[in-house]
Amino acid sequence: MEQTTTSAPRYREFGPWLLQAVGEKVQKISVNAGFTCPNRDGRVGTGGCTYCNNQTFNPAYCDTGKSVAQQLEEGKVFFRRKYPRMQFLAYFQAYTNTYGGLEELRRKYEEALSVEGVVGLVIGTRPDCVWPELLDYLADLRRRCFVLVEYGIESTDDDVLRRINRGHDFAAVEQAVRATAARGIPVGGHLILGLPGGGRMEERVAQDARRLSALPLTTLKLHQLQLIRGTRMAEEYAARPGDFRLFSADEYVDLVVDFVERVRPDLVFERFVSQSPASLLAVEGWGLKNYEFVERVRRRMEQRDTWQGRLYAP
Repeated sequence: MEQTTTSAPRYREFGPWLLQAVGEKVQKISVNAGFTCPNRDGRVGTGGCTYCNNQTFNPAYCDTGKSVAQQLEEGKVFFRRKYPRMQFLAYFQAYTNTYGGLEELRRKYEEALSVEGVVGLVIGTRPDCVWPELLDYLADLRRRCFVLVEYGIESTDDDVLRRINRGHDFAAVEQAVRATAARGIPVGGHLILGLPGGGRMEERVAQDARRLSALPLTTLKLHQLQLIRGTRMAEEYAARPGDFRLFSADEYVDLVVDFVERVRPDLVFERFVSQSPASLLAVEGWGLKNYEFVERVRRRMEQRDTWQGRLYAP
């Protein structure tokens, strides 16, 4: 990928891609459809991933006592104060949103699409919770509306995945991403930079970039490691802080730039950080808004005169 001017975007941004993919401006509305997770109910494991607390991203209107449609209607009211002409995507976000029978899933997805102004779905799930019949149904759905399937990947290192009690290996990620993309469905991924375990962080970042670039992913979200009160990871940190490497905001900016310049030039970045409520953090956060962090990444890329894919080696 060649960088032609200093004013040109130095990485592929999610907003322009989404506008082109959907054909109009849209806002995601999170939905808690009452799913659980095979890593919690005993099918794969119990207790969930060591870092997990879904309270960190559930808005107030996400309440399993409300129907999918009711949550979406309340979300529309919330967002239309700022975006009166916006259309919406139903974002099935909490826990594993393909963990159920096909008819149950179909019913919930179709209920979301029946809400006025909802023009598509974003479905967050695990790579070990999809199967051919479900993907065939989602491919049919994709022919009449926007669909994006997001997989929690978190790491490409099996040692790290075991350490965080993820309950699947990277081979499961490869299989699910390829099977989904083969059906013409855009595929997103989540990756957490800074998880404990594995080798040197710089080597792991290069490995993550290389392995994810080899997959037919369309979009990617990067998260910094956040230690959330009440999680097993927070307890591990309190007992053995030397096992963890926590980054300052500036250090993490450089880690993000190191990653971005090593990935495929066409991969779309939805975000670089996550923001959990300060009251839930076991270790104080950076106090930066998402747009403030993005601006730091942009400035650092300019300072380093680098861009997405500069060090990408297929």
